[in-house]
Amino acid sequence: MEDTNTNTHHHAKRPKGGLITMPFIFANEVCEKLAVVGFQTNMISYLTLQLHMPLTKAANTLTNFGGTASLTPLLGAFIADSFAGRFWTISVASVIYQIGMVSLTISAILPKLRPPPCQNGQICQEADTGQLAILYISLLLTAIGSGGIRPCVVAFGADQFDETDEKQKTSTWKFFNWYYFCMGASMLVAVTVIVYIQDNVGWGWGLGVPSIAMAISIVAFVFGLPLYRNMDPSGSPFTRLVQVCVAAYKKRNLAMVSDPKLLYVNEELDASISIAGTLLHTKQMKFLDKAAIVTPQDFTESQSKPNLWRLNTVHRVEELKSLLRMGPIWASGIILFTAYVQQNTFSLQQAKTMNRHLTKSFQIPAGSMSVFTLTSMLATIVFYDRVFVPFMRRFTGVERGVSFLCRMAIGFSISVFATLIAGFMEIKRKNVAFAHGLTDKPHETIPIMVFWLVPQYVLHGVAEAFISIGHLEFMYDQAPESMRSTATALFWLAISAGNYMSTLLVTMIHKFSQGSDGSNWLPDNNLNKGKLEYFYWIITALQVLNLVYYLFCAKFYTFKPLEVLVDHRDKGDRKGHELELGTRV
Repeated sequence: MEDTNTNTHHHAKRPKGGLITMPFIFANEVCEKLAVVGFQTNMISYLTLQLHMPLTKAANTLTNFGGTASLTPLLGAFIADSFAGRFWTISVASVIYQIGMVSLTISAILPKLRPPPCQNGQICQEADTGQLAILYISLLLTAIGSGGIRPCVVAFGADQFDETDEKQKTSTWKFFNWYYFCMGASMLVAVTVIVYIQDNVGWGWGLGVPSIAMAISIVAFVFGLPLYRNMDPSGSPFTRLVQVCVAAYKKRNLAMVSDPKLLYVNEELDASISIAGTLLHTKQMKFLDKAAIVTPQDFTESQSKPNLWRLNTVHRVEELKSLLRMGPIWASGIILFTAYVQQNTFSLQQAKTMNRHLTKSFQIPAGSMSVFTLTSMLATIVFYDRVFVPFMRRFTGVERGVSFLCRMAIGFSISVFATLIAGFMEIKRKNVAFAHGLTDKPHETIPIMVFWLVPQYVLHGVAEAFISIGHLEFMYDQAPESMRSTATALFWLAISAGNYMSTLLVTMIHKFSQGSDGSNWLPDNNLNKGKLEYFYWIITALQVLNLVYYLFCAKFYTFKPLEVLVDHRDKGDRKGHELELGTRV
């Protein structure tokens, strides 16, 4: 009887979080990606064929939607970290996203919400103002919803593992691998099954299936509430960062203290933003340390706490330092995404000109070539987790095989070869076109199999498995604990910046490579007469420079030093693994 009571008591005290929460969290992310990618992949077809938009207007709608959806994660992260918390931000954002998807589905089903079908010999009637309003509102709702889901799901999932618990610590880095695996698997289903339903069954079901899946995921996510570890929001992180800057500026003329131990520390004040541990003082960016120098003016008899616009704790100063140190590493990811997005633009245009027939009656859609990227990415994630990590662990002694900085370096190196090979494949494609007299016939199929492009797609997928997951790990691990949603949002911001960088690069090359005879490296109408290989090799050169830049930044990067307070009876040590990371370069 005593054993039963003990077991019952132990069950009641079961710690929250852990692997048991993963199905509820992954379900939400999988369904969000299923809906976003399934719609975005074929969105240009929906806008031009169903709403009869002109191509340029449809393209602008697509890019505006993509840009907005990439920026809203910053807003969602701010709300989550400041006052709402990650669980409620994800829940409310999912409902908003669901409303947008239902609205899109209804507009695809009801004939009155879209223009009538085109009649033979007649000009197609474009969608009217009311029909476009429904479209834009629906897209805005989905963009806002994505902004709350994207930055918070990955941080919320990682929160389920207690970093001060040695048994759970290894689960954190595994989480990032399987998070990205689930995301990639859902994208693979989206670009195959969902797109097939949209093209062959109808847009009602093509949008309805992701909507139904999203509704189920919301119920599942909320159902898991009793199991989650919920980290309480600790106020606006941006306010704290500004306060440190203002305090340091006000005290810019003060002499630096001789001993860092004299800088202001207040564990009670920082309790809500240092649950996992207190950030220790670092030697970099000493000018910011002046925000923590104590002066008689910082306190009055009536004040128990300092004016944070004049005096800040070492922990708060180190929060700002951590973010500033992360900046150069974060920026190195932009060029990678610039290279990656070419698969959906010029690589797709290459595929369109090549022989894509598997049989006489079936050919691979050019847009489905991304299947090779996703498949290779998923295979690499499994290989990395099951083979690479255990193998490297024998040599490095590091639990995750190699550090996330080494992981990113490997990915950057592989990405260089992806664009390098793409240039040579373009030369081969044009040589075949010339040999068969098709150089001046852009709409003719060149007798070369599209599978010649598979190596560049596969290498991009392998590179992404290394870099993107390593990038996410880095942002989550090195960000201050109260800013992890914001740090995850910066990952999506890097993707957005990569897209804009690609646009800038294409625009500049198109402008400056224009010849007097009308020739161009990136021609609008005939890729066979262009110099696309030069464009790929420019990106390759930029990636080589970026790799050198990254290695330099990684060499001198200082890991955040974190002092973790643990129970001496259980752990026997006061300083956790994070402090060891802080001394290792």
